[in-house]
Amino acid sequence: MKLYVTYGSPYARLARMVVVEKGLERRVEVLEAKTRTAGSPYYEINPSGRVPYLVDDAGIGMEDSQLICAYLDSLDGKPRFHRPLRESDWAYRRLEANARSMCEGICVWVREMTRPESERSPTLLAHEVARSERMADLFEARARDPLMEAEPAMAHLTVAVSLDMARKRGPGDLTNGRPQLAAWMRRMSDLPAMRATALP
Repeated sequence: MKLYVTYGSPYARLARMVVVEKGLERRVEVLEAKTRTAGSPYYEINPSGRVPYLVDDAGIGMEDSQLICAYLDSLDGKPRFHRPLRESDWAYRRLEANARSMCEGICVWVREMTRPESERSPTLLAHEVARSERMADLFEARARDPLMEAEPAMAHLTVAVSLDMARKRGPGDLTNGRPQLAAWMRRMSDLPAMRATALP
């Protein structure tokens, strides 16, 4: 299988983390895609140009980090990061949606900051910083929630990747002044996949 990524994408990092955590390094070849480049050969593989993008052993491609992570997690028939959800299991679904919202906001902030300074939108940047702070407050309040203390699932990986990206490339360390979230992040940072997929 081939997994196309950019190393700065938190969504591609999530897929790379599942590869590491599930021991799929020999089965999944990780390839860097050239995105946001006119005429990139990657667009012949994935017309949307988004990452991650997985081409399975049958040559069938799929995009969307949630889909790819669920697929990789289920290959051995023992999903670890995707708990079987009952129709009534809305609490975990809400946690996962909150995690994705935080990640998306930080991604928007980082993308905006890569634009020339004269083209950046101060309103957009301020909006995303405020959203990141609100989401960090939410996760600080929930850090000792049984769902957050449970064995890591995709929501946990998404929060950890978001906090790491914010600290290294985004608006700053969102665990500052949030001791519960900081302690939670230290535990998540011990995952081998967090170290193996660290931002360059």
